[in-house]
Amino acid sequence: MKTLGRIAEVRESIKEWKKQGLTVGLVPTMGYLHAGHKSLIDKAHEENDKVVVSIFVNPIQFGVNEDLDAYPRNLERDSKLCEDAGVDIIFHPLASEMYFKDFCTYTDMDSLTHNLCGMSRPSHFRGVCTVVNKLFNIVTPDKAYFGKKDAQQLAIIKRMVRDLNIDTEVIECPIVREQDGLALSSRNAYLSAEERKAALVLSKALAEGRKVFEGGEKNATVVLDTMKAIIEKEPLARIDYVKIVDSDTIEDVEAIDGKVLVAMAVFVGKTRLIDNISF
Repeated sequence: MKTLGRIAEVRESIKEWKKQGLTVGLVPTMGYLHAGHKSLIDKAHEENDKVVVSIFVNPIQFGVNEDLDAYPRNLERDSKLCEDAGVDIIFHPLASEMYFKDFCTYTDMDSLTHNLCGMSRPSHFRGVCTVVNKLFNIVTPDKAYFGKKDAQQLAIIKRMVRDLNIDTEVIECPIVREQDGLALSSRNAYLSAEERKAALVLSKALAEGRKVFEGGEKNATVVLDTMKAIIEKEPLARIDYVKIVDSDTIEDVEAIDGKVLVAMAVFVGKTRLIDNISF
């Protein structure tokens, strides 16, 4: 396994692989890897000859007063996980390698980004689309792997790839959870022991929403009210949003008819966590 920080070095390796007719899978991450990331790497390893994992805490997807400086980092631990998983290259650039001082070109879209996380993080998805587009241009992967936990991000990247005719197949992978139901996230490292217990309210609310829906309830407001009531009983939790949206357009729905995404962002203490399920 090689750890490379320069774009030119990555491109040189990729060109050599492609000359040999080898396929390339990319797993884009911000590091502080966990079993959820490992599942993406394993899937990429199954489906490609070579696997690249990018580890880059992307500054332009963080807003003012967000956790850019505090975001957890541990390259040594990440490297061990990647090496054990059979990764061929870790791409770990500095921000100065990815963005020139006078950088002024972004990838953005007019829909899908305004609802859910886009409501409280208005510049977030512009940063996500820009860095993912750059990674696709640098690595030119045959396939790229993303987890369903970031469901809105997944929908946005799929649309970006479609709209811009990017020659990469986006592979969505299931949410990986702890045994008690908490979705794995690098930000779980922020939680105290008490907050960790309180965080279970997210998966509990989603499970209850599914139960109500499977009992025959199609009114989105009724399902949402059931879920919100569970979260509001937890004193350490504060709702950012709990919504039911169309899976393709990310627009709110009134009636559950067809495939929908049930998504939430909840602050537990100072930590903002997201989770979702699909009906």
